[in-house]
Amino acid sequence: MDLKDHIRGIPDFPKPGILFYDISTLLAEPKAWRETIDALASIVRPLKPDVLAGIESRGFLVAAPLALALGCGFTMVRKKGKLPGETVTYSYDLEYGSDTIEIQSDAVAAGQRVVVLDDLLATGGTMAAAIELFRKVGAEVAGAACIIELTFLNGRDKVNVPFSALVAYDD
Repeated sequence: MDLKDHIRGIPDFPKPGILFYDISTLLAEPKAWRETIDALASIVRPLKPDVLAGIESRGFLVAAPLALALGCGFTMVRKKGKLPGETVTYSYDLEYGSDTIEIQSDAVAAGQRVVVLDDLLATGGTMAAAIELFRKVGAEVAGAACIIELTFLNGRDKVNVPFSALVAYDD
């Protein structure tokens, strides 16, 4: 199955000149969604994760069902101020400005193997920050994966762990 047949491109969203790759249509098709989870499972399983981390917010949709399929834990990487309880933060630079992400302080234990997931890898800044956040708390980041990679943005260059994507767009 060609997963690209189930991913909708929406021009000029969220602003003019951007082509947004929408996975809503993939999620709406049960056979395509099952194929997606099965394909990601075959990539992530050999990494032997204890915990899968989903990056806000579409990464939750990827990591949570995959964690269930693989029998491992799931945790959320969120923007600052969105998680209850004690958190650990990581700030990073963007093209114009900076941002901060966080996890709950008890999300992973030191030494646990984590795989970071999102729906799409663009410039790689948030994925790289999430990897560093888990390293900050002593986790071993075994790898990262996405459904979609925008290869023309070279985000993979910032991801310093094994990385896989199911589909790639070159322009």
